[in-house]
Amino acid sequence: MNLCVLGAQWGDEGKGKIVDLLTPHFAIVARYQGGHNAGHTVYVGRRKFVLHLIPSGILHSSVTCVIGNGVVVDPVALFKELDELTGMGIEWRDRLLVSDKAHLILPYHRDIELLAEARRGERKIGTTSRGIGPAYEDKVARRGVRVGDLRDQSAGGPLASAIRENVEARNRLVGGVALRWEDVFAMLCETVWPRLRPLVADTSLYLHRAMLDGRRMMFEGAQGTLLDIDHGTYPFVTSSNAVAGGVCTGLGIGPRAVGTVLGVAKAYTTRVGGGPLPTELSDAVGERLRETGQEYGASTGRPRRCGWFDAVAVRYAARVNGLSALALTKLDVLDEFEELKVCTAYQCAGQIVTEMPGDSAQLAACTPVYETMPGWRASTRGITKFSDLPAEARDYVRRLEEISEVPAAIISTGSERSETILREGSIAAEWSVKEGVPEDTVGFGLGSGDGTE
Repeated sequence: MNLCVLGAQWGDEGKGKIVDLLTPHFAIVARYQGGHNAGHTVYVGRRKFVLHLIPSGILHSSVTCVIGNGVVVDPVALFKELDELTGMGIEWRDRLLVSDKAHLILPYHRDIELLAEARRGERKIGTTSRGIGPAYEDKVARRGVRVGDLRDQSAGGPLASAIRENVEARNRLVGGVALRWEDVFAMLCETVWPRLRPLVADTSLYLHRAMLDGRRMMFEGAQGTLLDIDHGTYPFVTSSNAVAGGVCTGLGIGPRAVGTVLGVAKAYTTRVGGGPLPTELSDAVGERLRETGQEYGASTGRPRRCGWFDAVAVRYAARVNGLSALALTKLDVLDEFEELKVCTAYQCAGQIVTEMPGDSAQLAACTPVYETMPGWRASTRGITKFSDLPAEARDYVRRLEEISEVPAAIISTGSERSETILREGSIAAEWSVKEGVPEDTVGFGLGSGDGTE
């Protein structure tokens, strides 16, 4: 059965490790949305690398990776990642496909986003200013440039016309040093297309044929449910559909192909960028969570806002994604806390609310209703059996499952692939760490997406 792995909070949940852990059981890993604002920290031969666009499965030599039409692709960022993979001795050729329908992020998109963020003032979204939002805007406004458009490089063709019109619009908006459309067009024709062309394919058709052949696929999401453009804390969201529904539109496959949906959630809560975060701790406890969990963005290094586990948010994610199970990460970060708190509801305007408000202003005015639980004050690092966890840790996990209304099939007790509990009797029973891959050679840390854009 195919598997979708996505974030059940505000991103940064540790999807990289979970994807890496499960990849050996799949022939294809396909990314369905987002841009190079996502990041998974990778360690290869004691060297650190952060993947932004390329699906995490690229480190496994038997796996083919797909960048779907729902992803916006910065070709400069893509080539940089490929060059670094080559430098680390990882052979990616013939194992990476890019949809011909994926939209491109071009230099003028970054300029427009920087201007837009500056104009928002105190209402800043907190984007990474890498051009993701404006690229999606061009896509919806039907003025975007798709990968397949680079095939026609005639001077009077649609590609040249689109570049000229978009650059001229950028120059009217941004002011200052003007961008020459001829330079952007030449870059695409002379530099980008020759390198990109061997990777370009009708990836929808490729995935369809792979399913007919019985090949198992994993669908990899970026960011998280609460950053989804439709179902997140709008307007403090990303510009794509990070929820499970985005798999179908972002890869060109039918809903019956999605299969199991695994939501990744930390044992506490974090967020990067602006927007409401009901359980945020702006005190010594929040700082302790940040430092113990090394909560800094994989893409930008920005410090993450930290708080207690928000079961209202995760229960909402379970509903809109149809989650089959949770992968609970970073349980070991809570090892030294004397007591823990879990948000079971919100208090809004004098009323108790048990469901996620659809309005961000209302959510920002809510205060969390907490349930306090005892900590375990013992190390859980590296534990691989649920029964070996301290009793208080087992109680904590069971309570999160109960309030979130979704079972935890996987529990991460450290950054290494082997430091993982696969719950007996859950959907994780068929999954195990692939043998023969040295844990100190290839592994994923828990850095994931970084903010909204």
